[in-house]
Amino acid sequence: MSGGQEEAKNEVKNEEKAAEAKRAPAAFRGILGEKVGMTQIYHPKTKHICDVTVVKAGPCPVMRVKTAEGKDGYNAVQLAYGSRKEKNIPEPQLAQYKKLGLGPARFVREIRVANAQGLEEGQIVVLDGVFKSGDYVDVQALSKGKGFAGVMKRHNFHGLPASHGASDKQRSPGSLAGRRSLGRVLPGQRMAGHMGHEKVTVHKLEVIRIDANDNLIYVQGSVPGPRGGMVTIRETAKSKKFRVDAAKSAVKRDKMGNIIGKKPTAAKK
Repeated sequence: MSGGQEEAKNEVKNEEKAAEAKRAPAAFRGILGEKVGMTQIYHPKTKHICDVTVVKAGPCPVMRVKTAEGKDGYNAVQLAYGSRKEKNIPEPQLAQYKKLGLGPARFVREIRVANAQGLEEGQIVVLDGVFKSGDYVDVQALSKGKGFAGVMKRHNFHGLPASHGASDKQRSPGSLAGRRSLGRVLPGQRMAGHMGHEKVTVHKLEVIRIDANDNLIYVQGSVPGPRGGMVTIRETAKSKKFRVDAAKSAVKRDKMGNIIGKKPTAAKK
C-alpha cells in the first residue's frame, strides 16, 4: 500500500472520530458536498429504475454560528467542506481555521436556520443521521457557465426567416423597442449576454439511498452544475418533507368499479 493511500485512510479515520466526538444536533438538517455524477438505480419502493445524481456530502465542520441576539442579527450556520493549500488562503481566514484546529477548506457556505440552539463551533455535520431514504431535499448549486450567448440560445427566440433577403439575420433578436412611443429600450429587455453560472435551487428532490461509509447521497433527478461543483443540500422548504406511500387496498376492482374475483352469492329459495 502506498503512502498516499495510508494518509487518506488515516484522514478518514480521524474524521470519523471527530464526528463521533462532536456531532451536530440531529435537528440541523443541512450539509455541503460536491457533485460526483449521474447514474441509474432501482427505486427501493416502486422497484422501477430511476435516474439519480450522486453527491459526496460531508463531513462538514461548523466554523461559526450566528444568532439573532448577537451582532449578526440573524440565525445561520457557517459550514466548511473539502481542503485546499494554505498559500491560497487569506491570512484572516487562515487564522480562523487555526483557531478551530482545522485545515483550510475548499468551500465555506452559510445555511440559514430558524433556531441555532445546540449548535457550536467545532461540531461536525456528517451525512449519517441527517437524511434518510424517502426524505425530500432542496439542492442548490451554480449552473454550468455557457459564456456569451445569443437570444436564441439564451431566451429560446424563434429567430428571423431565412429567406426573402434576410441575409445573416436569422439568429438576430429583431426589434427592441418602438422609436415613436418611448424612444428607448426598456430595462429588462431580453437580449444576448452572459448565460449560466447562476445560483439555481431545485426543490423537493427525493433521497433514494444513503451510503454513510463513503459519504454518498443518491438524489433522484438532476442537480445543477458540473461534476466537482459545490452542492448545498438541506431539508425542503415545502410542506411535504418525506415520501408517503398510499395504502393499497386488498380489494381489486375493474374500470367500472366492480370487484374482481368475487363469487356471486346464491339466490335465496
